[in-house]
Amino acid sequence: MHWDPSVEPEPVRIGPLGWLLVLLRGSVLVVVTYGGLVLLLLIRLVERPLFGLNRPVTPWITQTVCRLALIIIGIRATVLGTPMREKGAVVANHASWFDIFTLNAFQRIYFVAKAEVAGWAGIGWLARATGTVFIARRSTEAKRQQDLFEARLKAGHKLLFFPEGTSTDGIRVLPFKSTLFAAFFADGLAEQLHIQPVSVVYTAPKGQDERFYGWWGAMDFAPHLLKLLAAPRQGQVEITFHAPVAVADFVSRKHLASYCEDKVRSAFPAKRG
Repeated sequence: MHWDPSVEPEPVRIGPLGWLLVLLRGSVLVVVTYGGLVLLLLIRLVERPLFGLNRPVTPWITQTVCRLALIIIGIRATVLGTPMREKGAVVANHASWFDIFTLNAFQRIYFVAKAEVAGWAGIGWLARATGTVFIARRSTEAKRQQDLFEARLKAGHKLLFFPEGTSTDGIRVLPFKSTLFAAFFADGLAEQLHIQPVSVVYTAPKGQDERFYGWWGAMDFAPHLLKLLAAPRQGQVEITFHAPVAVADFVSRKHLASYCEDKVRSAFPAKRG
């Protein structure tokens, strides 16, 4: 079925119970998230001069906060497979801003995001503090960004890429763009790195639009957040860690991108993907 990203679901009306849940869940989420951020920043004051790019402590704070966020909102999570231990990167489908919490909750990673995210209210600050790599869509930045990717990967950081290039309605996987995979084939890196495809499959709360967790097009962040906080019943998310593969086993970035796309798509129900 063809997807039109300009067609958004009907706005969700929030009743008295919903607003109460927004207040309760939202308050706790803010305290946990920004309390964790303050702790993270304080530890970075010591961690950064001692370890440079390496972060032996703060990723554990990020992971704990994200696991608590899933509990606070009430989304049930199922994990299949195991996060890789090899040096390398992770690629996943991208359904929503909430993927930040979902994917960080079960592995210690650093996101690769478009430069605009750095300026988003609330999210941008969190992203910068947790070590997100921001990329600009300008050819003049290509060399600098390639060098940055290499430095972070060589430091042992597991960078997480969204090769679809945009978020979706959460019920399908868009074709992977192979451009970002070029970073893995840089001189001296291909022989060292593994790539792990990860599938993130959301199931909407009973009775809700199956695209409930998706965030796409011109949808605003605040209404989407309120919708999640106000839902009396939550759905679930299934995270599948597929077996990592060695970059050196692939002849080109296009072959690697195609393989990862097929793996990510394989975890979606037959009627989806």
